[in-house]
Amino acid sequence: MNLLDLHSHIAVVTGASRRQGIGAAICRALAANGADVFFTHWRPFDSTMPCGIDEEGPAGLEREIQELGRRGASLEIDLSAAEAPTRILDEAEARLGHPSILVNNASHWTAGGYEVLDAAMLDAHYAVNIRGTLLLSVEFARRFTGTTGGRIINLTSGQGTGPMPGELAYVAGKGAIEAFTISLAAEVAARGITVNAVDPGPTDSGWMTKEHRQSLLSHFPQGRLGQPEDAARLVAFLASDAAQWITGQIIHSTGGFR
Repeated sequence: MNLLDLHSHIAVVTGASRRQGIGAAICRALAANGADVFFTHWRPFDSTMPCGIDEEGPAGLEREIQELGRRGASLEIDLSAAEAPTRILDEAEARLGHPSILVNNASHWTAGGYEVLDAAMLDAHYAVNIRGTLLLSVEFARRFTGTTGGRIINLTSGQGTGPMPGELAYVAGKGAIEAFTISLAAEVAARGITVNAVDPGPTDSGWMTKEHRQSLLSHFPQGRLGQPEDAARLVAFLASDAAQWITGQIIHSTGGFR
């Protein structure tokens, strides 16, 4: 019996715009283990990031999923919209069926320390990183039709392990997700759903400059930077039956980063 087999499972993954990103790697890993995958993307946000837009990213990722022998579909949507969580699940169900796996990977980020933090910055982070994630998670749990095998996996950023100066709005939101993960896990356990969070540490997913890589490399005892596939393997494991006894955990899978 292969406990990592995800055949007959449908996964929803948010935030998979760029093929080099963690979201895309998660989609590939889930599909490689047998899951059909519905993912979301929002390229207008990508246009504000240093790594920019991967214009062919969503279409290319859909093809990759299909080449792995699985069904793949996507939706471009702004997760900050109040109706986005309901629409995402409606579209996923209409196109692939009822999902049993939810991966909350999408997030909003802008740098901002105490000198510049204001209400608009807080609201922008809150709308995606807290409200969008929480509403999508609870709507997924309400709609879950199984008696076991439900999975909610949140991506976080290790803000509980040390300070992240200059990112106050971002760390506050991710801290809320860690607290939410623990409490939601207790609430939905009886419904056969596990809830966990993954902190992948600094990951070379397209945002790092040469200077970033050089400064971070010495902090990894294995002598290499984290890659999107490192996070994706853990997410695929947590989505599988092999992880059925793991819930309410914040897993720092960072390659020993210090």
